[in-house]
Amino acid sequence: MRSISKAPRALDEEHLVRLVARGDRAAFEELYRRTSPWLAVRLRRRCVDEQIVAEVMQETYLAVWRAAGAFAGAAVGGSATGWLWTIAARRLVDAFRRRAHHAEPPPAAAVLDAAPAAEEEALAATVGGDVGDALRCLAPELRQVLQAMVLDGLSVRETAVLLGLPEGTVKTRARRARIAMRRALA
Repeated sequence: MRSISKAPRALDEEHLVRLVARGDRAAFEELYRRTSPWLAVRLRRRCVDEQIVAEVMQETYLAVWRAAGAFAGAAVGGSATGWLWTIAARRLVDAFRRRAHHAEPPPAAAVLDAAPAAEEEALAATVGGDVGDALRCLAPELRQVLQAMVLDGLSVRETAVLLGLPEGTVKTRARRARIAMRRALA
């Protein structure tokens, strides 16, 4: 088993996941050190309940440890951080479902107007030109649905649970977002 103790910072996240798949604890610790801060921030943007965020973080990294061998990576056009976020987003939806089953839904994530989310900044940096302009012109509630369904790859049902909306509302907003994007790009 190869260890990452010599140059852990030199390895990318995909390589770390591959080492984790072989049971390398040092690689797992390095992956956690690199990814847990941004993952926690992303989860907190969608859920204000710190207990749920902590549970989802724990479940996510446990799933990474157990299923690292299933990571397909760049071979299928994916990234380690994208894979990690997919696991976390699905665990968050599961947590919302459990809570909804036992009690009232969790409070919706607070919308921060002071500074754009890191993912919105990343989107703006990667999606430029007319498409980027059209995305920035969307109403926030339409952009949220588009982000969850397109960028995060969630289903209508998962998006509804994540945003605390009825499925019909999610479908309507997704349709309105697509129409607005078509008009802006025409």
